[in-house]
Amino acid sequence: MRSIKVAMCQIFSLDGDRSGNFVRIENAIGEAKDAGADIACFPETALLGWVNPDAHKRARPIPGEDSDQLCKLAGDYDLHLCIGLAEKDGWRLYDSVVLIDNKGNILLKHRKINLLTELMSPPYTPGEDVNVIETGFGRVGLLICADTHNSKILKRMAALKPDLLLVPYGYATAEDEWPGHGRELDKVVTNTARKTGAFVIGINLVGEITHGPWRGRIYGGQSVAVDKTGRIISVAKDRDRDINIININIGQ
Repeated sequence: MRSIKVAMCQIFSLDGDRSGNFVRIENAIGEAKDAGADIACFPETALLGWVNPDAHKRARPIPGEDSDQLCKLAGDYDLHLCIGLAEKDGWRLYDSVVLIDNKGNILLKHRKINLLTELMSPPYTPGEDVNVIETGFGRVGLLICADTHNSKILKRMAALKPDLLLVPYGYATAEDEWPGHGRELDKVVTNTARKTGAFVIGINLVGEITHGPWRGRIYGGQSVAVDKTGRIISVAKDRDRDINIININIGQ
């Protein structure tokens, strides 16, 4: 049995504010390190914002300038880092997540498969692969937000037998539907844990969608950690920044 500390870094993220979001990310990493975290986990498209069409011009490859800066942070603070990024690959734009080790090496990348293509034009390109990687913390897998709403994707992940599944979210709805909408996130993450047999860390952000048909919808936080039986371990704050530390015993 391996005991690890995971930080759900529920930060405020401002669409398009790459440099400011980097400041907020580093501040959160520092707090997570001070709290003894082994892994710091961040939300979906944390630098440029979800369904932000400007990402078609401003996103960078992985590896590339943004991921290099994040790799340096992981190495400088000596902890693993999981974070969602917009990724440009040629003319294609992906909604991606990377897992970086404490030496600054990218261990695993996942490109979101299940997309809401009607929310941005042109839309993200869908990914294809579902993978896990062996680490000192056990078998770690990555998915992104709506991937966990798709039973076929969950079945593919379950076949890989992950111990720990890290999932950046961009869970948003109308202002007056919070805090109740957090219960929907709880249900999705709980179902993901039961279907995959893994501990699941679902990291949402705090902020607002500023582009497209969902403009004005609010990201309400309430990141959630769930054990492999579907029992909720911890829930982060409602609509506020929170660096929430969870102790997990892999193999329990």
